[in-house]
Amino acid sequence: MKWQGRRGSGNIEDRRKSGGTRRAGGVSGLGAIVLLLVGWYFGVDVSGFIGDNGGGASTTQSTEMTPQDVQAGEFVSVTLADTEEVWADIFRRQVGQAYVPPILVLFKGSTQSACGGASAATGPFYCPPEKKAFLDTDFFTTLENRMGAGGDFAAAYVIAHEIAHHVQNELGILGQANRIRGQVDETQSNAISVRIELQADCFSGIWAQSVQSKFGSLERGDIAEAMNAAKQIGDDTLQRNAGQRVQPHIFTHGTSEQLQRWFVRGYESGDLSTCDTFSATQL
Repeated sequence: MKWQGRRGSGNIEDRRKSGGTRRAGGVSGLGAIVLLLVGWYFGVDVSGFIGDNGGGASTTQSTEMTPQDVQAGEFVSVTLADTEEVWADIFRRQVGQAYVPPILVLFKGSTQSACGGASAATGPFYCPPEKKAFLDTDFFTTLENRMGAGGDFAAAYVIAHEIAHHVQNELGILGQANRIRGQVDETQSNAISVRIELQADCFSGIWAQSVQSKFGSLERGDIAEAMNAAKQIGDDTLQRNAGQRVQPHIFTHGTSEQLQRWFVRGYESGDLSTCDTFSATQL
């Protein structure tokens, strides 16, 4: 993925630096084992513990920045800027409304959000009440070393997936789906969660196609990196890797094959209407 030297986003809130939280501009979501692995990649399923207060303190421990931290922050900023341009264009052409981008919070170690505490173990996640995505950049190391999904485009795919949840939120999809989840039993709630995640992957595919057409930034092997990341996070793969029997009724993200297929669907179509997982009779 070609990203060095390109425009970064001003919608970064960097809490990694010594001295606490600050807003920075222009820096270029079975057993506990399976749930933790899911958290490592897509982040915790925040809908289960979202409050209505929309508050949350913005605190973090003081941490020294390493050169790797600086580079990771620049990478995230450029990728976030790409999502802003891509989704602004798609909203204008396909939705007929303006796209309001989220804030992406970078932290190191732990921090707080309106959706609860965040740590390196929870992984990246999107918090709807704040309209913020949260990311500990050390997660990129976890992604590669623990899950076997290395590569800069795999990391960009993580960011794109969380921003896709913001897109769902902006379209009113996420709020409606989570309200229904609160009215049904656990198995039905999990099934809705799967449709939420598969749609986010489809939206990520749309993003990937648009990034290539707008910026020409994809390189040979980039899509394969994203497909491998999707494979590693599939609920069936996570359960097998944890030594568990595959239990579809507790899936919350979908199978590896489903995640890959919906990503490809978005990538090939570039059309939001093709990502309607909620009316799909077969996932």
